[in-house]
Amino acid sequence: MSTIIRAKGLSKSYGSFEALKSVDFTVERGKIVGLVGPNGAGKTTVLKAILGLTSFDGELEVLGLNPAGQRDDLMKRVCFIADVAVLPKWLKVKDAVEFVTEVHPHFNLERAKHFLNKTNIKWDSKVKELSKGMIVQLHLALVMSIEAELLVLDEPTLGLDILYRKEFYNQLLAEFFDEGRSILVTTHQIEEVENLLTDLIFIREGQIVLDASMDEVAESYVEVMVSRENVEQAKALNPLIERDVFGRKVYLFEGVPVEQLQEIGEVNSPSVADLFVAKMKEGK
Repeated sequence: MSTIIRAKGLSKSYGSFEALKSVDFTVERGKIVGLVGPNGAGKTTVLKAILGLTSFDGELEVLGLNPAGQRDDLMKRVCFIADVAVLPKWLKVKDAVEFVTEVHPHFNLERAKHFLNKTNIKWDSKVKELSKGMIVQLHLALVMSIEAELLVLDEPTLGLDILYRKEFYNQLLAEFFDEGRSILVTTHQIEEVENLLTDLIFIREGQIVLDASMDEVAESYVEVMVSRENVEQAKALNPLIERDVFGRKVYLFEGVPVEQLQEIGEVNSPSVADLFVAKMKEGK
């Protein structure tokens, strides 16, 4: 396994505001990594640095390249989809495909036709005639037809209905992802992608507060539903957070042996969403 992204002491300031505060993280080849954080946490700044769209302090390598100084070479091996459609409204679908064919050395035209033929998108349609879901399908078809090693997704399904969202991620897994490629995705709809992820990074106020594989998360974090008579025992074990569910207390623990927790309540694995809430509130 090789490292696709390596950040060490990655920092970025806008005047007196520190968007990133000396963060360290890696993304390995063949992984699907979720980068999750609230608005203003630093997610977009991380993505911009990776894509060579902003300057930074510290060290950052993407596919062995410096994004700031080798962006042209980098973008031949990296693809990016954002929630904002950037295709001109007057552009026809066939012209978009032809344009990417001419400008990208690793674009596979037959592969693009294969993907688009499975949609309701017409080759002569203009972008302005397409729904938002269709525009995302067009973006995805163009991107998946490029032999990229890293796919960066920034809220790719924002504003789409659940059918389009599920189809988007199903296509990614079936048609794009393999052990030679990596995907880095940011999303607020974390419940929909948690079963796809191999690794998880939480960012808060410009700092990484969690960087672990999903297997490590499952081993380290346990949620316990506790009856009233065991509440004090649970609190004595220093839970990260507590919440009420149907009149019972639910506590989230880190690093406490499962056997010990089974003595005080019903043990479950927390959802990524619940773990995210806990980590965002930790220490506050």
